[in-house]
Amino acid sequence: MKKAMLNLVPPAMIAMVLLFWAFGPDALLENPWTLAVMSPLITASVLLLEWVAERHAGWRMNRQEFFTDLFYVVMSATAISWASQKLAEDPLKAAKQSLGISTEWITHLPFLVQVAMVIFIIEFGQYWMHRLMHNWHPFWLTHAPHHHITQLNAAKGAVGNPIELFLISLSLVALFDIQQTAMFCAFNVLGVVSTFAHANVRSDPPIWYSFFFTTIRHHSLHHSTDYESTRCNYGNSLILLDRLFGTYREGEAAIVGQDDRKRLSIWEQTMFPVQPLIDRMKARREQSLAAAGRQQNDNAASSRNLDTAGGATAA
Repeated sequence: MKKAMLNLVPPAMIAMVLLFWAFGPDALLENPWTLAVMSPLITASVLLLEWVAERHAGWRMNRQEFFTDLFYVVMSATAISWASQKLAEDPLKAAKQSLGISTEWITHLPFLVQVAMVIFIIEFGQYWMHRLMHNWHPFWLTHAPHHHITQLNAAKGAVGNPIELFLISLSLVALFDIQQTAMFCAFNVLGVVSTFAHANVRSDPPIWYSFFFTTIRHHSLHHSTDYESTRCNYGNSLILLDRLFGTYREGEAAIVGQDDRKRLSIWEQTMFPVQPLIDRMKARREQSLAAAGRQQNDNAASSRNLDTAGGATAA
């Protein structure tokens, strides 16, 4: 009975989110701070669920993991969000206005249809960006830090290199006229799904849910220690896209991580994409210093030989 109830928690939480944004009081729904409060509440509630329904003891939250995750959650909600708005959303809105693009008809569609549209637009872009990151080395360097995490927890979706977090946040939603409440609802629905997809919770949602939405089973396989096994299940929240595009794979992984499961510090994650370049520059510098040292030794030896020859001639 307890297991059955746990399995229904993710769809039940999505239902509560939909009901709140569809029928909640206008004073809350129209306040942009409501979304800023709802998102961390979702993460906090799933983190609490990890304490009572742990999936794997090896993923158990500790002090270091908690504060690292908190750092990335705050960074995603502030710096990454600001960069996405200034560098992507605002330019898209400006282009939309200058080109006279209008999709006002969307605002007259049923609320749930608008929510579904936002989910699909965001997830479609994230699917292809995520897939690119696993199939082109320059992009993989930005995404690899996320795969160096050695345990999965509710907030792990926010952990990664800042460049990757920015790239994965990009979408074309700003080109469409959609009700604000539908947008916020879609953001929260995606938040629920992706949070449970990273959570250390003993919950296996019903088949109808896992056909459309990503679960911890799908995503843990994506975080396998074998790199080739990570090249599947790219959907952050919408596993349906993997089924449609042939990248879906069944399975689950209890041990996650890359490169002998080396856990990266915040600094190492930040520097990871440019670290190969830094290493090459250091190697060249060391080679140059070594060559200069050898040349100096050769010059010194030649000087000694000349001195010796000069002394012998004088004698």
